[in-house]
Amino acid sequence: MKRTALRVGLVSDTHGLFDPRLSELLADCDLILHAGDIVKPEILDDLARIAPLRAVRGNNDPRPAFQALPELAVVELGALTALLVHQVGAPGRLFPSVRQALSRHRAQLLVFGHSHRPAAALDGGVLLVNPGSAGPRRFRLPRAAGVLQVQGRAAEVRLFDLASPGLPLLEPPLAVSW
Repeated sequence: MKRTALRVGLVSDTHGLFDPRLSELLADCDLILHAGDIVKPEILDDLARIAPLRAVRGNNDPRPAFQALPELAVVELGALTALLVHQVGAPGRLFPSVRQALSRHRAQLLVFGHSHRPAAALDGGVLLVNPGSAGPRRFRLPRAAGVLQVQGRAAEVRLFDLASPGLPLLEPPLAVSW
């Protein structure tokens, strides 16, 4: 039976660490999105062995190895459009360049990183998702990654705790339809 939903892995701020639990969490993903601060190019190879990968450059990715990565990527996820970027500003106060890109591309989703704070929220009709940091633990924040399920014009995001047995959810899933 053919699967009609698109399963998308969400990763950010790996900072040179490939957590082996990402292989388990992201198994069966159709695509993985990495929202920057990769730090070591090998991380991209490790993720690409799991599923096709799209990534953007973060503020800790200045080395020549990452110059080919864009700072912002537009990603078509079936009937939905996502923007992938590392830094966005703050909810309610997005950087002007991010607001313009959301409007220009009529994106329904914004996937970003930088703060290391895993969160998903609907803001002005746009699903904002920060999968958190899948890298070394910092700032007393959980180590996290996410999975986005897209079916037609509906999406559900789940954020997982990478440091706990069984990969528990950090918060209840957030489902949105446009």
